[in-house]
Amino acid sequence: MEGFDDPGVFYSDNFTVEDNQSDPQINLQGVKKKFKEFIRQYHTDNFSYKYRDTLKRNYNLRQYYLEVNIEDVGAFDETLADKLYKHPSEHLVIFEEAAKEVADELTAPRPEGEEAVEDIQIMLSSDATPTNLRNMKSDVVSKLVKIPGIVVSASGIKAKATKIAIQCRSCQNVIPNLPVKPGMEGYVMPRKCNTEQAGQAKCPLDPYFIIPDKCHCVDFQILKLQELPDGIPQGEIPRHLTLYCDRYLCEKVVPGNRIFVLGIYSIKKIAKVGRRDDRERGTTGVRAPYIRVVGVQLDTEGVGGSPTSVVTAEEENMFRRMADSPNIYERIANSIAPSIFGALDIKKAIACLLFGGSRKRLPDGLTRRGDINILLLGDPGTAKSQLLKFVERVAPIGVYTSGKGSSAAGLTASVMREPSSRNFVMEGGAMVLADGGVVCIDEFDKMREDDRVAIHEAMEQQTISIAKAGITTTLNSRCSVLAAANSIFGRWDETKGEENIDFMPTILSRFDMIFIVKDEHDQQRDMTLARHIMGVHMNAGEVTNPGTVNFRSNSSKNTSDIAGPVVAPV
Repeated sequence: MEGFDDPGVFYSDNFTVEDNQSDPQINLQGVKKKFKEFIRQYHTDNFSYKYRDTLKRNYNLRQYYLEVNIEDVGAFDETLADKLYKHPSEHLVIFEEAAKEVADELTAPRPEGEEAVEDIQIMLSSDATPTNLRNMKSDVVSKLVKIPGIVVSASGIKAKATKIAIQCRSCQNVIPNLPVKPGMEGYVMPRKCNTEQAGQAKCPLDPYFIIPDKCHCVDFQILKLQELPDGIPQGEIPRHLTLYCDRYLCEKVVPGNRIFVLGIYSIKKIAKVGRRDDRERGTTGVRAPYIRVVGVQLDTEGVGGSPTSVVTAEEENMFRRMADSPNIYERIANSIAPSIFGALDIKKAIACLLFGGSRKRLPDGLTRRGDINILLLGDPGTAKSQLLKFVERVAPIGVYTSGKGSSAAGLTASVMREPSSRNFVMEGGAMVLADGGVVCIDEFDKMREDDRVAIHEAMEQQTISIAKAGITTTLNSRCSVLAAANSIFGRWDETKGEENIDFMPTILSRFDMIFIVKDEHDQQRDMTLARHIMGVHMNAGEVTNPGTVNFRSNSSKNTSDIAGPVVAPV
C-alpha cells in the first residue's frame, strides 16, 4: 500500500457529498470523449467511416438523427456498450451531446443563418435475441431491453416540453430553461417564490405558471404494444405495454406492424382515479411500467427470429433438393394435417394459400391481390375446424377467430377513446394484425350479416378504411382468408340445391375457391375412415413428428377413390 505513511492533513469536508459528486462528472466527460472518438474513428474493413459520414450526410439533409448499432459500439469499446446497456438514461444523453459536438465540427463553417447546431437524436439498434414481454420484471427497470410485439394502436403526434420557463404571478419573476425529464415524467412546480423585493409582501403559495412561448418542445407519440401470439400461454390474455416515442421515432410504425423495440424499461406514476379515499389508500410508491423507445426494427420475417436472420447453407441445399423433386406439390399437400384422411384437393388449395401468389401493380396504379381466399362449406364433423387450426399453427403470421364471437370492429379496426388523454386512438383488429399472414374464420355462417359486410373491402382491396370520430385513414390488411361454414340446414341437402348456401353473392365472389365438403354415406368409405381413425389413436403416443408419418390405410386405391370428404379423429 502506497501512501500509508503520508503525513497529510484531512478535513471533515473531504467526506461531504459535494466532493464525491465531482468524480462522476469527470467520468462522464471521459465517456463523452470516447463517444466522440467512436463516431469519428469507427470504420469497416474498407476504411469506410460509417457513422461519421452518415452523420454529416443526415445533417446536410436536415435529418438530425444518427442510427447506431450497439454491436459496433461493443466492437470499438466493450465497457462503453456495457454502460449503454446498464445505464442508458445517463449515457444516451452524453452520446447525443457527443454527436452534436462532432456534427458541429463536420459541418463548419455553416451558412450565416444557421449558427446554432441542432440537437442530434441517437437511434439504437441491436442484433441481440429479444426478450419476451412476460419476462420483464422489476430487475430490468432503467436498463436497455429488446422485446418483440405487434403495434395495436397509435396516438396522434403531441408536443412535450424539454425545457420550460416559469413566471411568478405576484412579482413577475421569470425562471428560464428548467430541464424536464424525458419520457412520461413531468416537472414538479415549486410551491414558493424565493424572490424577495423590498416593500412588497411575500408571494402566496403556488405562484408559478408556465410561459408556453418560452418552452422548447419536441414531438412524441404513444404506441400500444401487444405480445406475440407465440409467447402467450394457453388460456391467458395477451399483455400490453405502452411505448413512448419521441422526435424522429414518431410515425415510424402503424397499427398491425410486427416490430422489435429497443428501449429503456421505465416506470411512471399511476393516474389517480376513483374516490378520494381510494386514491389515498396504498398507492404510494406503486408505479406502472412503460418503455421509452430508443430504436425500432420492423420484423420482416414474421414471427421468427431477428429480422437480420439469414438462411444457412444447409437449409438452402435442402430447399434446392425439394425444388428439384418432381412431386413436390403432392408432398407439400400430404404434409398439411397428415392425421386427417383424404381431402387432397383441399390440402393442395391450402398449400397454395399458405405460399400465396404475386401481388401485381398495374401501370395505371391499380393493384391485383396475390393472396388466395378459400371457403370450406359443408357438413359438420368433416374436420373443417381442424384444418383451420392446423393452418393457424403453421402460418408464420396466423390469427384464428370464430364467427359468432367476432364483431366487425374486432375483425377490421376500432376507434377508442384513450382513458388518460381522452383522445381518440385507433386499434387494429384481427385482419390488420394478420397483415402478411392468414386469418382463419370458423363458423363463418354464424356471423351477423353486418359484420360479414365489414370484411368485403379487406378481402378484395386488402385495405381497411376508417372514418369515425374525425379519424379518416386506411390500414393495410394484406392477408389470406380461410373460412369454414355449414350449410343453412345444418347438413347438405341434395334436393335443395343452391338453397343450402345462405351467403350473398358479394361475399361469395371474393372467395377464389369454394369447396363443398359432404359426408356421404358409403360402407366401404366408412370402414376405411374407421381404420384410419383407430390407427391415429393407437399410434398417437408413439408419434414424435406427425409431419413425417403417413397415417393412410393399406389400400392406396381406396385413398385415391375418395374425393372430398374429411373426417377428424374424435
